[in-house]
Amino acid sequence: MPFLGEATALATVLCWTLSVQFFEAAAKRIGSTPVNIIRLFFALILFSILLLWRDGSIVPLNFPNHAWIYLSFSGIIGFFIGDIFLFKALVELGPRVAMLIQSLAAPTAAIIGWLCLDEVYLFHQWVGMAVALSGVSFVILERARKAAPNALRIARKITAKSVGIGLVGMIGQAGGMVLSKIGMQTDSGYLDAFSATQVRAIAAFICFILFFTITKRWRDVRNALCDTRAVVFTSMGAVFGPFIGVSLSLLTLHYLTTGVASTFFALVPITIIPFSIFLQKEHVSIRAVIGACTAVAGVYLLTI
Repeated sequence: MPFLGEATALATVLCWTLSVQFFEAAAKRIGSTPVNIIRLFFALILFSILLLWRDGSIVPLNFPNHAWIYLSFSGIIGFFIGDIFLFKALVELGPRVAMLIQSLAAPTAAIIGWLCLDEVYLFHQWVGMAVALSGVSFVILERARKAAPNALRIARKITAKSVGIGLVGMIGQAGGMVLSKIGMQTDSGYLDAFSATQVRAIAAFICFILFFTITKRWRDVRNALCDTRAVVFTSMGAVFGPFIGVSLSLLTLHYLTTGVASTFFALVPITIIPFSIFLQKEHVSIRAVIGACTAVAGVYLLTI
């Protein structure tokens, strides 16, 4: 089917756009770290139900050893380390600046894939990545203004520490993507994306259990579970994020290189614009529209 990879990538972007809204709302209420372990718990329940219904077992027992090893490392680097810092960046920097830094995962993943996976990129694809990321940057760096004239705007101070937090999260996401592709590759093709995501989630969940036990922060999780709205937000984010969104992102790697796929995923800040208009009542300027069009033009270069 032509453009199946591109269509899957765009579906991933839509899921992640929805999940960001839910996770940001939950993190503002209970903090970013409890959100991470609660969302993985909900996601693992969904994966177990799916695999039990489809394959008759709650974990992919048929996966080869190398898949478990690479996918587990991918989960630790991406889901555990990467997402801890990404969620922290969302709170400290706000969605726009945090996602700008996150968009650097595309060229980072492309370079890693080029060096480690022998992936080949044509000249126009490198140009397309640069154009798409430029459009994304143009949108995110635009200063948001509230539509309501008397509304208060929260001023976030961008510091070297907060930017560093965002960069660590970005590198974790890029590294996790590359390790996922290595783990899913077999002589006969690619392993199932939903099962692969479950392996990543299991590894990350174990790391979170150890983290909360060593740091004695289980009280934060208990307090978070008492906030019903935050739990609902987190569970909805888990559906569109780790369960459907991340699984679709791994499915995208069946058809596209890591750099091209990551560039599609960097379009999340563009798709956030309608939510900014209708939910957060932000004014979106002509500059934002131009940036969105630029990003779409860059993605077009990736598909030709």
